[in-house]
Amino acid sequence: MSGASGPVAARAGEMLSDLLSRPLAPALYLVATPIGNLADISLRALSVLARADLIAAEDTRHSKKLLTHFGIGGATCAYHEHNAERERPRLIARLRAGQSVALISDAGTPLVSDPGYKLAREALDAGIAVVSIPGPSAALAALTSAGLPTDTFLFAGFLPAKAGPRRARLEELRNVPATLIFFETGPRLAKSLADMADVLGAREGAIAKELTKLHESVTRGELRELVGALSGEALKGEFVVVVGPPEEAASEASDAAIIEQLEKALNVESFRDAVRSVAEVLQVGRARVYELGLKLKRK
Repeated sequence: MSGASGPVAARAGEMLSDLLSRPLAPALYLVATPIGNLADISLRALSVLARADLIAAEDTRHSKKLLTHFGIGGATCAYHEHNAERERPRLIARLRAGQSVALISDAGTPLVSDPGYKLAREALDAGIAVVSIPGPSAALAALTSAGLPTDTFLFAGFLPAKAGPRRARLEELRNVPATLIFFETGPRLAKSLADMADVLGAREGAIAKELTKLHESVTRGELRELVGALSGEALKGEFVVVVGPPEEAASEASDAAIIEQLEKALNVESFRDAVRSVAEVLQVGRARVYELGLKLKRK
């Protein structure tokens, strides 16, 4: 190795060796694992997984790839929504006996749209230490790369699969003054986006897929534009959808004044840029300008 890479690798190796040399205190460890790129795992996560008496994994077959890659060969067991009621007492018993248990999901941070909440709660109720080993999170990775407000956000998980309950849930979230984060499957993504556009209105959004992987992409635009961008595309896997917060109350600018400014802006800017600039100049909600812009385009 040459340049800066040698000292960095040496120091990282020293830190990992030091962690591995220490005994692991009895506790339930919630260990975040990579959401795609294996290099995103932390030194601390590796040291906990290597020293834990037991690794409880959402899918042991899936997690075996990660553990094998880093040469971790400890005992594992499955812990998921279908066997949680049966396995939870067994894990609590091992923790009561002074063992260390590391809980991992298929990817990302445990308990975020994954099983584990009840296990953590019961461990705490039993006086057992629960330790979070932070790391990758698809929700936060999508939020920070979406270009939308990050000061206040709400993670809403997966929306209901059926249209009626899905739209009802969106109605509940419509006036929440925060950026919204959703998980969605490929087959349901287009319908969910259409419902978001109908219920939440003209808001900016982003669709993130393959985060941290070779073909990572984040598509940004108004919700209606995102619906159109998906037309005819075969969608597979899981996606993160980020939706901007509701616009603040509009100023006293009239519709006529907004349309006048839009007509001028559209002579020199794209539709999206014109909406943004007019909203900023007149201090009105972007959603209002967008709707008036659509009416202007139809005329």
